[in-house]
Order: sequence, then structure tokens, then C-alpha cells
Amino acid sequence: MAGSQYSFTAEVWEHSGQGSWHFVSLPEEIADEIEERYAQFGAVRVHVTIGASRWSTSLFPSKSRATYVLPVKKAVRSAEELGAGSLPRIELVVAL
Repeated sequence: MAGSQYSFTAEVWEHSGQGSWHFVSLPEEIADEIEERYAQFGAVRVHVTIGASRWSTSLFPSKSRATYVLPVKKAVRSAEELGAGSLPRIELVVAL
């Protein structure tokens, strides 16, 4: 059974800590809805599609950004030619 589906465009940004982790911050209205429906679970499992790339991961709550953040792994960034500042269209389905 699939959970809620969302589609949005958001900017890829690079985490300033160790490693070269890249993330996308969810738009506020989508993050608010996910928090309302699924926050009791902490991190929220999702299925993600960007371009031809599909994978499963988790959204993580970020207090500093006041939203959920979506990690974008290197294989996806390479396949879809994404870097910090890119604005990909993201299809996201909450995994139940």
C-alpha cells in the first residue's frame, strides 16, 4: 500500500560537515503535511524519483532548516547531472 504522493522542485544543497552529503529541503507546505501525518515515526521512509533515477531512502527532520531534508546520493547526482544549486523535479511517495 502506498502512502501520500508529492511532486515538487527544490534546490540541491551540500552539507557543510564532513563528507560531501547533498540534500534537498522539502517545501514548507509538504513538510507540514508529512509531519502531521507521519511525524510519530521520526525519520519517514520514502520512495523517490528524480528523472530516470528511483530509490528508497528516508526524510529526516531538520531543526535548523525547520523542514524535512531528503538525502540525494552520489549515484543519483551523477546519473542526473545534479550538483549544489541544481533544481530537480522530485516525485516522492511515503512508504507505509
